Amino acid sequence: MTNLANIKRGVSLYSYQEEYYTGKLSLEQCIAAVAKSGATGIELLPEQMLKGFPKVTDEFVDQWFGWMDHYKVEPIAYDAFLDNKLFSNRLLTLEENVDMMVRDLKLANKLGFKVLRTLVSTPLEVVKASLPYAEEYGVKIALEVHAPFTFGTPWFEERMEYIIKSGTKWFGIMPDLGIFVKRMAPVIEQRYIRDGATPEIIKFVSDNYANGLDKQETFEAVTRMKNANKKDVEYAELAKHFVYTDPNILQDYIPYIMHVHGKFYEVTENYQEPSIPYKDIINVLTEAGYQGYIDSEYEGNRHIQDYMEVDSVEQVRRHQVLLSNLLNK
Repeated sequence: MTNLANIKRGVSLYSYQEEYYTGKLSLEQCIAAVAKSGATGIELLPEQMLKGFPKVTDEFVDQWFGWMDHYKVEPIAYDAFLDNKLFSNRLLTLEENVDMMVRDLKLANKLGFKVLRTLVSTPLEVVKASLPYAEEYGVKIALEVHAPFTFGTPWFEERMEYIIKSGTKWFGIMPDLGIFVKRMAPVIEQRYIRDGATPEIIKFVSDNYANGLDKQETFEAVTRMKNANKKDVEYAELAKHFVYTDPNILQDYIPYIMHVHGKFYEVTENYQEPSIPYKDIINVLTEAGYQGYIDSEYEGNRHIQDYMEVDSVEQVRRHQVLLSNLLNK
């Protein structure tokens, strides 16, 4: 089998948050797990995983690149969080926001990352003011396109218009595959049922979502049901925050896509993700000529913690097999 697309596979270390938090995996062991999965790219959440953040010692930087060499992986994406609400009585000023962005661009550069992920909440004026620094440090700023925001929303269009009109090469987009949720994830359905939700009402909400019916109307219908309990209403509310976008829209944005978050909630034993149409997405990216990384981003851990031990390493391994199967035809 050959990789027809020049698409590479990486892993966001966010995927291993459970084991990292409980102390089962160190940062080095997370990197080793990525390498063992067959992926070659590392996506880091420095606030979560770097002791002493935002300061790093020269010794750590040497150790970091030593790990990259030893495990034959490379730094791909640096996940930044713009703490705009750092103070309880005010938002950060533009200057303070830009200072924080520059801090992250410097650190990303120091650790060898070429892409910095910024969140949907990052004001556009902060990005604009940071672009000269992005160019100075050789790190592109990629805006995560994350549910419930998606292509075509006013928030997205405003940013896309700036990217196109300015012609900048230092600001682009990072689609999160969570904007392509075609059906509600079984692991989420099952968690709500274990927590006391009514199976028939969960099915009603999920079926309506899968059939593209109005999510607000579904929510209101559940609130009117005499037998609906608190968990049923919570699930109908949750469904409003998921979104299904036609993967074909990716074709129009290939020149601006700097990185892709391979969100997934569960990969089954036969290497399928039940809620996100990975085959359709990969086909579009491949045919449209996307040439960057897709990084596994596991987000199912929180839905199974109540009854079983989380095995993020196995879930990521399965996801990497899923990606490999689709990319290597």
